[in-house]
Amino acid sequence: MARGKWLCSYKKTTLLVCFFNIAFALYVLRSLYASLYIYSGNVSRNVALYSPDQIRKMEESIQIRREFKPLELVKWVKAFEGEFSSENLAVELPRHLKQNIVDEILQRLRSLNSSSVDISKEREVVMSWRKEKLEEVKLALVKGTSNSTIPHEEAGMLGRALESDWDLFCEEIGLWIPAQVVNEEHDDKPEGVEDFEEEVLPGRPLSLECHAELHTDYDGAAVRWGLTHHKDSAADCCQACLDHAKHAKEGEKKCNTWVYCPSEFGCHSPDIYQHKHQECWLKYAEKPRLNFKDKYPEWYRNSHPSAPVIVPWVSGVISS
Repeated sequence: MARGKWLCSYKKTTLLVCFFNIAFALYVLRSLYASLYIYSGNVSRNVALYSPDQIRKMEESIQIRREFKPLELVKWVKAFEGEFSSENLAVELPRHLKQNIVDEILQRLRSLNSSSVDISKEREVVMSWRKEKLEEVKLALVKGTSNSTIPHEEAGMLGRALESDWDLFCEEIGLWIPAQVVNEEHDDKPEGVEDFEEEVLPGRPLSLECHAELHTDYDGAAVRWGLTHHKDSAADCCQACLDHAKHAKEGEKKCNTWVYCPSEFGCHSPDIYQHKHQECWLKYAEKPRLNFKDKYPEWYRNSHPSAPVIVPWVSGVISS
């Protein structure tokens, strides 16, 4: 009886498992069928949204885009990308080759023996070395026609590197020569205007009654010699002239013209004296007239080689 009960329970268990498997399989089939039905329904609804004429126009548009696709341009772009990538690879050299190149270029630059830095000359020397090296490499690539010490394998790499982008190659080997900057001065000065630098006279400002004129030398009889009469500034020299005219005795010549040397290097004059910085000449003239103004004339400079181009004196005529 125990054996029969055990068999009965075993059969029941088997039937239950089979029934469960069948139910699960039916559920899976139903789910797949439902999803397929929903997808086909969506497709049919989407197709139904467009009329046959609209579908035809869309197909024509797609065809036009395919026909006007720049296939030739795409081909050229791919070719250029290949060339650029090959150039970049050509610059990559073994470490010992880079070091040899840098040593040779530095040796050429040291041979300039120039105390000042001439960027254009340095670039010229480097480009000359590049040209000579390329010729040596090309000869080395032709077997049996060169006595070059460059191995044939290295000559190929070196030739490709030297013929590639030179700026990129210099950056790769660590060589940098600054760009030459050319500064151009634009002359916007009106025609006919004298070219003088703006000057600031040392000392206190000049008063209006001094009537100061830069780069002028007035003539007149000296009432006080500047060789032994020095003043700290042009304003002081002008004040000395005013004081002299104020305190002059009757019958004496009163100062009405002053001439001052503001240059630390001295001032030129057509006489035998060496006129120094801060000389203050007090003069008198019934009708003061100019000896020189702005520049010494060319005929004068020819006869006086020591004369500068610009008149260094500062003068003024005081109204009586």
